[in-house]
Amino acid sequence: MAQENCYTTPMITTTEIEQAQKSWGNSVVHVGEAADWNTAHARAVELVERHYRLDGSLLFCPTKAAEIQFRNHIEAAVSYFVGNNDAFPEDKGFALEPWTSVRFDNTGIAIRGETGIAMGNYYFGKSDGSEVKVEYSFVYVRDAKGQLKIQLHHSAMPFSG
Repeated sequence: MAQENCYTTPMITTTEIEQAQKSWGNSVVHVGEAADWNTAHARAVELVERHYRLDGSLLFCPTKAAEIQFRNHIEAAVSYFVGNNDAFPEDKGFALEPWTSVRFDNTGIAIRGETGIAMGNYYFGKSDGSEVKVEYSFVYVRDAKGQLKIQLHHSAMPFSG
């Protein structure tokens, strides 16, 4: 008789998602605070490794990408945040704005056992005190170590008709 696996992945909580959002926002700001591009790049690698599912199943559709809209691996995601990658010529480095803050305004969070889904607007603070409003949907899952990771990231500028 086969031995049953008695390990169960703990259910994701709303608090964990909110903490992950705060950490992600702080990491984006941290990238933009770098004194030079090499430091920003290293921080972007940290951001992506810490916050995104990098097992080949990442679904990442960032805000300011039109030519290569979908990013499913680390190089593509890092390029979005800091640019300077010939494989992704449209990337100018979203995190290099630099943003002074990021705040999430969740319209809702849905927990489905080992999956957490959040949707709403996030606001990127600029040095002049204004904010840029962006719509987002994130899906969170745990990695093999039990750490919360973004499985799906979709964001877009609001429709301005």
